[in-house]
Amino acid sequence: MPPITIRRREYTKKGTMPKLVKYLFKKYPLQLIISAICIAFTAFSNLTSSIFVGLVTGVLTKGIQTGTNPFDIHTILQADVMGGTFTIESNITILLITMGILYIIGVIATWFYTRTMAIVTQSFLNGFRKRMFNHMQDLPIKYFDTHARGNIMSIYTNDIDTIRQFVSQSLPDLLRTTLSVVFCLTMMVINSIWLTIVVLICAFGMVMNTKIIGGLSAKYFFKVQRQVGVIEGNIEESINGLKVIKVFNHEEQSIEEFDNLNNTLKELATKANINGNITMPINGNIGNFMYVLTAVTGCLMLTIPSFPNLTISGLHYLEITDPDSLSAFNSMLLSFLMMCRMFTNNVAQFSQQVTFIVMGMAGASRCFDLLDEKKEEDQGYVELVNCSYDENGNIVESEKKTGQYAWRHPHQADGTITYTPLKGDIVLDQVDFSYDGNKIVLQDVSVYAHPGQQVALVGATGAGKTTITNLINRFYDIKDGKVRYDGININKIKKADLRRSLGIVLQDTNLFTGTVMENIRYGRLDATDEEVYNAAKIANAYDFISRLPEGFNTMLSGDGSNLSQGQRQLLSIARAAVADAPVMILDEATSSIDTRTEKLVQDGMNKLMQGRTVFVIAHRLSTVQNSDVILVLDHGKVIEKGNHASLIAQKGTYYQLYIGAFELE
Repeated sequence: MPPITIRRREYTKKGTMPKLVKYLFKKYPLQLIISAICIAFTAFSNLTSSIFVGLVTGVLTKGIQTGTNPFDIHTILQADVMGGTFTIESNITILLITMGILYIIGVIATWFYTRTMAIVTQSFLNGFRKRMFNHMQDLPIKYFDTHARGNIMSIYTNDIDTIRQFVSQSLPDLLRTTLSVVFCLTMMVINSIWLTIVVLICAFGMVMNTKIIGGLSAKYFFKVQRQVGVIEGNIEESINGLKVIKVFNHEEQSIEEFDNLNNTLKELATKANINGNITMPINGNIGNFMYVLTAVTGCLMLTIPSFPNLTISGLHYLEITDPDSLSAFNSMLLSFLMMCRMFTNNVAQFSQQVTFIVMGMAGASRCFDLLDEKKEEDQGYVELVNCSYDENGNIVESEKKTGQYAWRHPHQADGTITYTPLKGDIVLDQVDFSYDGNKIVLQDVSVYAHPGQQVALVGATGAGKTTITNLINRFYDIKDGKVRYDGININKIKKADLRRSLGIVLQDTNLFTGTVMENIRYGRLDATDEEVYNAAKIANAYDFISRLPEGFNTMLSGDGSNLSQGQRQLLSIARAAVADAPVMILDEATSSIDTRTEKLVQDGMNKLMQGRTVFVIAHRLSTVQNSDVILVLDHGKVIEKGNHASLIAQKGTYYQLYIGAFELE
């Protein structure tokens, strides 16, 4: 078994955001376009409110100076101010109504895009989880052997949740604040370049604050996200091993280990929140300073005679000589100050979203890493098919289930098809294998297992016993040598068909939430109830199942926690029996069963062995004495081979193991 390694990445991969947005747009183009339009309306309506407030203020100023009722003024702001002539034919009533309509449009647009993005987000996450889970089913066993389960689980929980935050809130806010800032700067430049320069100088301070302090916050939040995955793995491990923890009185050590991990999380989260919480207040105070500085600059422009004012139309002298000019300038200055406030608020909101954007991109990067993992390669073309025999004894492929199987082997050279009966003849010929490409796990291993034979693999932990079975079912591919099934190189056989012809009982029993009947039928989904009953009888599990409260309809949950270890193992053997495969692999199948139950299982296995090839991995030598061939492995090499009697006569390693002079561990 290769060691578990956890890949750690300090920063998000480049291009993650465009990749995520592209994926979103591909799935929901219409909804995103409509939402973007609504966001643009929202940003524009917020901007126009400041303009209209300035206009209304200008009307009131002129009315006060001239002693005119503001509601009677129809031509307002008609004056040369800042190099341009402003003329608006209207009155205060129309301005107020127009402003109200724009506010209502903005509210409706906000409601619509918020609702649309909520629907898009949940639909996207639903499809994204399915895509990841479906892809995960096609990944090779090596991926799960080299990645911690808690780390994989955190992708489906923490990382997906950060994507939810990004898509539903951060992405719309990013677009809205960007548009608002662009609109504000555009109107500011149109009104006064001098005042805009003041704003940009202060904005530079906001940007640097966001980049430095906000960047630290994002860095620590990413570490928090990763640490949460580590804690989840620790909790999962502690729950699975709770009985062991209690048996060896390791509660204190377990608590101490969790406390250390939790304290690390607390320290990282504290640093993340300290930096994250001060970014927005600092930007807010810079914005307040900018607001005051802009107001002071505007007042200086008003009080200094013939102030040289720079606008997009050129350099002009500011002259306030009549009520119209004064009301126009007051209108411009008030609008500019309101746009300053809007600019500050949007920059502050953007800085608040930086953390969530980085976390969302980190989560998306880990999700895309999973999706970018290469699927299990399968270049096989030999298929397992139902067959029958004609009057001449030739194999004929059948679409119906016949109980007989053959390998359908198309030959690419001449286009012919040959059929080979499924017998269960397994040959490993001078096989070399390494998990990581460096350390050799198996070296020059040869195994010959003929139909009906029981082949036992004996050796210390790490000798390579389970590795041999992993090569037979192609969980891993060999480095050198050949593995043949009924004379066919297994690389030519489709993996699904190959594994369908193998029945496997592992040392670690895995039962699924469902009835006893469903768990046994998991071995072959099209098995009838009668076939399930027969499989239970073969495994000698029928009696205890019949005594369960609801028999075969008894519901199992929590990996069959309501059953004993021996009963769970019997169900696992029954599941392999219902598969009715010509080759059986028993990896420590009786290790968790008491002596009495072992005898029942062994009787069932003797029935199951007839006409089948059986590989048995066992530490308990009493279970392999009747094997036709016993292979003794040591550090990936076969050092002894023969049956029980011949190996005892050799008085080698097997003999020493049998009499207890050597230990298997």
